[in-house]
Amino acid sequence: MKFTKLTTAVAAAVAATLALTACGSDDTASPEVASTSFADGTTMAKLQSAGKITIGTKFDQPLFGLAGPDGTPEGFDVEIGKIIAAKLGIDAGKIKWTETVSQNREPFIENGNVDIVIATYTINDTRKEVIDFAGPYYIAGQSFLVAKGNPAGITSPETVGDNKVCTVTGSTSEANIKETVPADQVITVDKYSDCLEPIRTGEAQALTTDNVILAGLVSQNGDEFEVVDSTFTEEPYGIGLKKGDDDFRTFINDTLEQSFEDGSWAAAWEATAGKVLPTPDPPTVDRY
Repeated sequence: MKFTKLTTAVAAAVAATLALTACGSDDTASPEVASTSFADGTTMAKLQSAGKITIGTKFDQPLFGLAGPDGTPEGFDVEIGKIIAAKLGIDAGKIKWTETVSQNREPFIENGNVDIVIATYTINDTRKEVIDFAGPYYIAGQSFLVAKGNPAGITSPETVGDNKVCTVTGSTSEANIKETVPADQVITVDKYSDCLEPIRTGEAQALTTDNVILAGLVSQNGDEFEVVDSTFTEEPYGIGLKKGDDDFRTFINDTLEQSFEDGSWAAAWEATAGKVLPTPDPPTVDRY
């Protein structure tokens, strides 16, 4: 497994932004809406003609997708959605945001509940059997959230011992941790935030998922928790869309690459997750 260093100042920096996130502060500006024409019959043309798009995202993930005071999500994933909508000629105000959790992302795409999903959504081969991905647009890494002081001493899957770990049902994090930790030591729930109470009560000793998600959860819970200093996977976040829609996937990949080059991707990061985490280099889009 590949281990990388997680910035140890993350928890403190996240806490420093609590007042901003609690007030629903939004430093982002809506991207300029493009006036592009698309070939008839394409998903792009249909969405442009309708003048609206439905995007699935998380509503409980600080920094990436967290519902604000009025119920509208805020975060890096949300800003990526706005960039894509703008390139379709759709104003940010015409985006319908639909809450998606790890268990329903593929069904929502397959059944047409959403047009795309941008929801800390790791690209993997199993998911690509039923949907397609554009991207990645960010690379995260799986780590552990533990009680402050890390009383169980968990720093990697190999150091879990007899302790119990909590994660989300159907997530890549669940599959990854079960490669090392026995299934009867893994507690699964609907949302990552639902893992915090089991840690408080001692039912579980750690929560495992991507480091950026964990950092966001620490931000909302004062001095109760911390994130360990290392990651043990690479998690490429992609944009889910209907299987076989190659033209739409190409369009989204082109849009992402343009955002990497014109600075809008970096601006979206710095206005959201970048308040806590350093700005990374953009990843390389996978045009499979």
